[in-house]
Amino acid sequence: MRGRRKASAGPLPQRDGIDAVRVRLPEDPGGRWGSVGEHLADRFGGAIGAERVAAMLDAGRFVGADGTAVRSDEPYTAGRCLWFHRDFAAEEPVPFPVGVVYRDERLVVVDKPHFLATTPRGQHITETAVARLRRELGVPALQPAHRLDRLTAGLVLFVVRPQERGAYQTLFRDRLVRKEYEAVAPYDPELVLPRTVRSRIVKERGVLAAREEPGEANSESRVELVERRGALGRYRLVPATGRTHQLRVHMNALGVPIVGDPLYPVVAEGAVEDWERPLQLLARRLEFTDPVSGEPRRFESGLRLSAWPDR
Repeated sequence: MRGRRKASAGPLPQRDGIDAVRVRLPEDPGGRWGSVGEHLADRFGGAIGAERVAAMLDAGRFVGADGTAVRSDEPYTAGRCLWFHRDFAAEEPVPFPVGVVYRDERLVVVDKPHFLATTPRGQHITETAVARLRRELGVPALQPAHRLDRLTAGLVLFVVRPQERGAYQTLFRDRLVRKEYEAVAPYDPELVLPRTVRSRIVKERGVLAAREEPGEANSESRVELVERRGALGRYRLVPATGRTHQLRVHMNALGVPIVGDPLYPVVAEGAVEDWERPLQLLARRLEFTDPVSGEPRRFESGLRLSAWPDR
């Protein structure tokens, strides 16, 4: 369904860990809509069909602020808010658990597995870390303070109390969190490390891969070689900024693209995801000063990259 709408729990409980959608009825200076049903059919009919909208109304799927089902023939009132749950397409379950690294009354820190999105987006809705955790932990208000790329595994910080969410999100926005990643990539004896990589990265909506282009740098990453095993190296990556795919782009630019990357150096369009061959990138550590308690916080992932097993 398209149209201006906003996720909000409202009078409806979550379904599968996902909030109901809130729809605000807009002003109607031309008097186009005599009833709620006419507006909803006009608003969503192009996406799912007017018949489907009518069926949802008949089934009581749209409710008002008091939770009472909305009738199709109710008079149209601009500014009124309605809530409903979308129909979710079937999603293939990601066959890996979300591991809880730390939990208290304010925070939940987890190890997100490869292939699992952090938040609902596109075709990934119920198979996301936030939806899973809400269901498994029974914390409907849980929200992430930041995002981790779907193909990257490792630490993600979630906030329990809505009133404290902004304080933790601001930490990440203002770059007050030290993030350290680990990657497995080819070893190049001619690549001089450690080094700091700076470049201008551009990611266009609808284009899978980001690209570097001339201009003022908007991204910065520290790259260090930790260990070598034959043709592969284990790298420590410390980003100072948070551009989309930044670490993947920078490693590729150095000539050592991360093992298992389906986008860099070449976009593998249409490739079927292989659970056994994940991107070898892990969010290993998070460090920051807690904005609520003032105490220092340091978390470390318990995951290991499959291309670099422990000996």
